[in-house]
Amino acid sequence: MNSTNNTILNYPKNMLDILFSHSYYYKLDPKQWKNKTPFPPLGTLYAASLLRKNGYSVDLFDTNLRDNPSAIKPILAAKKPKYLVIYDDGFNYLTKMCLTKMREACFEMIAFGKNENSIVIVCSSDSTDHYEKYIEKGADFIIQGEGEITLLELINSIEKNETTETVSGIVYRKENTIKVNPKRNALQNLDELPMPAWDLADIESYKNIWKQSNQPFTLNIATTRGCPYKCNWCAKPIYGNRYHAHSPEYIVNHIKYLTETFGVKRFWICDDIFGLKPNWVQEFNAELQKQNLKISYYIQSRVDLLLKENTIDALAKSGLEEVWVGAESASQKILDAMDKGTKVEQIYEATRLLKTKNIRVAFFLQFGYSGENRDDISKTIAMVKELMPDNIGISVSYPLPGTVFYEKVKNDLKDKSNWKDSDDLEMMFNGTFRSEYYRKLQRFVHKEYRKSQGYSNLKNIVVNPLNLSFTKIKSVAKLGYYIPRAFIDSLILKRLQQNGN
Repeated sequence: MNSTNNTILNYPKNMLDILFSHSYYYKLDPKQWKNKTPFPPLGTLYAASLLRKNGYSVDLFDTNLRDNPSAIKPILAAKKPKYLVIYDDGFNYLTKMCLTKMREACFEMIAFGKNENSIVIVCSSDSTDHYEKYIEKGADFIIQGEGEITLLELINSIEKNETTETVSGIVYRKENTIKVNPKRNALQNLDELPMPAWDLADIESYKNIWKQSNQPFTLNIATTRGCPYKCNWCAKPIYGNRYHAHSPEYIVNHIKYLTETFGVKRFWICDDIFGLKPNWVQEFNAELQKQNLKISYYIQSRVDLLLKENTIDALAKSGLEEVWVGAESASQKILDAMDKGTKVEQIYEATRLLKTKNIRVAFFLQFGYSGENRDDISKTIAMVKELMPDNIGISVSYPLPGTVFYEKVKNDLKDKSNWKDSDDLEMMFNGTFRSEYYRKLQRFVHKEYRKSQGYSNLKNIVVNPLNLSFTKIKSVAKLGYYIPRAFIDSLILKRLQQNGN
């Protein structure tokens, strides 16, 4: 269908069918904006592509690089879309966190859409969990879970004047009552989806921002959806516990298109978990070689999946540059409490094996989980200093609706149930210590990590003075800052512990 078919679409020819958008604004999240490494809204582009393939005229208002939600007002006034679809990028883990600034931005966008008489449809983690809040703000429909097929069926039904009551996966208001239709099963054959509508994204603007990061320009792609593991703090409101993969051929053709169209050679493969399907990585590597594509990429995975050396060999040959692993803690007690399903010794083994293949290793670390004490924290810090990962990301435990962890602590939740941005680090339940302690702990661990890096580089320079680099010299020079600052932070942490903070 398209806007020229006036027997079905009873509105002017120059009116846009669907304006796609989403509710993540990098500029409203200071920590992320400071990094200067934004990614286009991949999930939104997938949905736009499918609707366009089915005959609808589509456009994108990409909020990523915008200052605030008001920027959409002139676009809505000019294009007058019949549908405003606020479709969050489910591949961006930050959208799971339901940051208050982004929720409020979405509410504003809903109001702007209704002011222009658009039918407003929202698909996001937060609206899946809290659909009643979005319906109350004026959204006409909420899509729960994976959204492309549901969105297509919903809009087709509206266009044909058919009932929406049989459309799986939607929430809506009927006669002052909120109706929740049965959820839709996840799409199994991901290759049925057309390639994302990359032409709708302003890639040059993204490139200009990345130039400020001193990193090579990178685009995001996803090879899979979902994760079958059951870490009890991890929410999966969009793709769930099922695990479905694109074929290696689809992904390599996708990569080839991006390299030829935008000149990009580096990728963030943003799967929840990469390379789980047997032999997928090996087939992916073979397909890259077949098409003579030389790329670099980074992923996130689990330490227990990385221990098969043939898999790591294939990853290295295919261009893997760095892997982020969910180390979380060096306390087996905490890993078991999380239902993580990994062992501390696997973190050590996988890290060492990856380093032998010259693959960078980065750790996600999580402090503040229920039952964690000072001894557990000390073990995690000691692991970081011993293994010397190439990067670390630190957070405190965040109770997400729909998780086992949330159910455990929900009676302790304070008035504040969402962070305002991703650097908030507020403890939202009664943990061992209070928020001030964990904020200081995060800074202390980073300083201890940088100290260890500096000592390691100093040792390397002494042993092999011909192997100098500016990065190593800079790291050693910064010891003069990190040594006293880490000592001061350690004293502050002891005081906070003694004060019960």
